[in-house]
Amino acid sequence: MAQLDRIDRAIIRALRQDGRMTNAALAQTVGLSASACLRRVQLLEERRIIRGYTALVSGPAAADTHVVIVRISLERQTEDVLNRFEAEVLKHPEIRECYLMTGEEDYLIRLEVGGAGDYERVHKEILSRLPGVTRINSAFAIRSVL
Repeated sequence: MAQLDRIDRAIIRALRQDGRMTNAALAQTVGLSASACLRRVQLLEERRIIRGYTALVSGPAAADTHVVIVRISLERQTEDVLNRFEAEVLKHPEIRECYLMTGEEDYLIRLEVGGAGDYERVHKEILSRLPGVTRINSAFAIRSVL
């Protein structure tokens, strides 16, 4: 994968601040023409550097969602096991983030669920069926600080 240049980093920084920014405003912010900026954004999306856009929700709608941090250990860390695990994770929208980790656990996952009952469903139907999983350790977040 090619390195990100100064313009790519500026595009990413601007979109992190405002993912709904118009292409024209983004182009002006990073100092490109609108067409050149659009090509850059599309390339970043194709390379999966930009994987999507989201809305940060607060208030009553956010109160209905609970964040669960899950640490997963796999039977082995072979390329095949890691690839199969990661391919399956991508199929589940409840899994909002997934990181390959150093340390005792192999992966750290952030889930969004409707509560303990919903988490039980996700645990039974998704997490425990992911390929290669030997241990699942989870914790409910109390509140977001950031």
